[in-house]
Amino acid sequence: MLTWIEVTACGAGGGLIAEAVVTFGRLHAWQQARHAARASTSPLPAFGAFVDPLADSLSALFRVALGGAAAWLLHAEVTGVYAAVTVGASAPALLAQVGRASTAADALRGPGSEEPGEASSRPSPPRAPAAREDAAP
Repeated sequence: MLTWIEVTACGAGGGLIAEAVVTFGRLHAWQQARHAARASTSPLPAFGAFVDPLADSLSALFRVALGGAAAWLLHAEVTGVYAAVTVGASAPALLAQVGRASTAADALRGPGSEEPGEASSRPSPPRAPAAREDAAP
């Protein structure tokens, strides 16, 4: 079992990995736009049209902080490094789901879960056709 410090660090690392993937997507889009511009002899697109260093840096900082915070909040449930990194990488979506829940039990159940005794959304099994009254016995 990891300590809360290790879980928090791994969660922050997961947030950093997620931000690196987002940044790679922006750089890839810039690269593709440059290739398209070179092929058509158009002016090359500016780097600043795809990456905003100040806004992207703040976004990365908050994603790392959210990853660490989410992992810290769930440190009792997280049992390994991979789980802590996953919690950190999915922190914005995970914390948004927790924020939408009306109770703590709703947050832990997640979408699509049912309480015992709740009406199921699954269809009931087909019933045998009812006997006709005019049919002979």
